[in-house]
Amino acid sequence: MTPATSLFTPVEADLRLLADNLKQLVGNRHPILFAAAEHLFGAGGKRIRPAIVLLISRATMLEQDITSRHRRLAEITEMIHTASLVHDDVVDESDVRRGVPTVHSLFGNRIAILAGDFLFAQSSWYLANLDNLEVVKLLSEVIMDLATGEIQQGLNRFDAGISIETYIEKSYYKTASLIANSSKAAGLLSEVSRETVEHLYSYGRHFGIAFQIVDDILDFTSTTDTLGKPVGSDLKSGNLTAPVLFALAEKPSLEVLIEREFAQEGDLEQALALIQDSQGIQQARELAAHHAKLAIEHLAVLPPSESHQALINIAEYTLSRLY
Repeated sequence: MTPATSLFTPVEADLRLLADNLKQLVGNRHPILFAAAEHLFGAGGKRIRPAIVLLISRATMLEQDITSRHRRLAEITEMIHTASLVHDDVVDESDVRRGVPTVHSLFGNRIAILAGDFLFAQSSWYLANLDNLEVVKLLSEVIMDLATGEIQQGLNRFDAGISIETYIEKSYYKTASLIANSSKAAGLLSEVSRETVEHLYSYGRHFGIAFQIVDDILDFTSTTDTLGKPVGSDLKSGNLTAPVLFALAEKPSLEVLIEREFAQEGDLEQALALIQDSQGIQQARELAAHHAKLAIEHLAVLPPSESHQALINIAEYTLSRLY
């Protein structure tokens, strides 16, 4: 068992059920969409997002079992996440995701876009059927945030002038919004206090930001085999992340390479060397650790339980991926 999944022990059975349900939710009326969905949901992702929803559900429902609405919320969360990945892969022209071919590389761009749209629409339909207007509003906002984050990233390509604050805002839209709002939604379905609901939102927000920063650091420190994509691919595409932004303050010559979009031979290699030679990666690590610590602090409102501890362990595990 991988370290990531062994953290989910309290919801292991719930996650197995989730995997079966996801394929059924898409249904097999559309053979190509069903094939695309089966391919996606079988690709062995870490399932961190639905696991967090299920752990929060269990941590807030200690006296009784979680409801079918909690389970459905976890499924909707994974569907929204997967839909966004399908679209991201088309935009980024990625041929591989989680070590398997992407939907568009197997079925073409047209089917990939429609499969993503279908999953967004399907998740919206299941969301409406939860019959909880506040939860519907939260998760609808997430779908808007995902698009906002992608647009923001596209507009800021190769812009060496963006601030760390802008980067964190984009990380919120692209990654943390789904985790934050689905965490809050799980609390609402458990009918916890207003104060607890806000703490759950903040846990998801800070966890999501830490998670994204760690992913962005791994783009420089990991191997192609581990990442499932070429090292430095974010930088090459002009997506400037925390390690780059911190390095820019220290290495002015990096800006020249970025501004000319690595047009000359050896530019990208030189840029990667400058980042490695700077404090950028270390400062990004400290920023991730700061957000992970804040996430854990927001869990203090929950009573002690196995699920509560697992939520803490997941935040700590996120950082341990760096070492």
